[in-house]
Amino acid sequence: MLDFNQFEVVSFDCYGTLIDWERGILPVLKQLLSSREIDLSDDGTLELFAEFESELEKDKSDYIEYRKILQEIVKKFDQKLNFEPTETEVKTLADSVNNWQPFPDTVAALSALKQKYKLAVISNIDDDLFAGTAKHLKVEFDWLITAQQVRSYKPSTRNFEIALETMGIPPEKLLHVAQSVYHDIVPASSMGISTVWVNRRQGKAGFGATMPANGKPDFEVPDLKTLVEAIG
Repeated sequence: MLDFNQFEVVSFDCYGTLIDWERGILPVLKQLLSSREIDLSDDGTLELFAEFESELEKDKSDYIEYRKILQEIVKKFDQKLNFEPTETEVKTLADSVNNWQPFPDTVAALSALKQKYKLAVISNIDDDLFAGTAKHLKVEFDWLITAQQVRSYKPSTRNFEIALETMGIPPEKLLHVAQSVYHDIVPASSMGISTVWVNRRQGKAGFGATMPANGKPDFEVPDLKTLVEAIG
């Protein structure tokens, strides 16, 4: 069991952990497909999203912003399923991010944790896209570490290295909370950072919008409310 008193900062992955991104992603992509009479299951749609996102984020030739990655994901759906999106449709997924909503437990949990810890976000996102999300979270974070600032994407450990440097703390003072084993739990754990896996897909098949991965978090919860109760 973790000693929650040892930590000074709690950091979060945002999309998938604080924000219900699958509920944001699916309507956009399903509308795109249904308008072409393409029948693809929700799980199949999310798995393709995860595959395409991972390919684009791992491209070492040049960093591209996340808005562009979301646009390229739409184009990859078109290449995979043989349809051609309009210029407007290419932008729909990125344009929808501002409307993606928090999980029901997110806002109250952040407010409670803010009373005990400094809070940070370490996210594969652009600064301007997160600015649209921030208004839904209703808490002031002490640090925001984006992929745009770091110019790399998790699961690169560089994002966590820069986060620790920015916060000015050693790994043992940071608790990282995330839904994605692939993007967060594996790289953070490899650096000696304690991790909490928020198993948002508990009871569902597969890994949803994230790539499959094996990792061992220090603590597992089904939601943030349970984490707050565990911390007490």
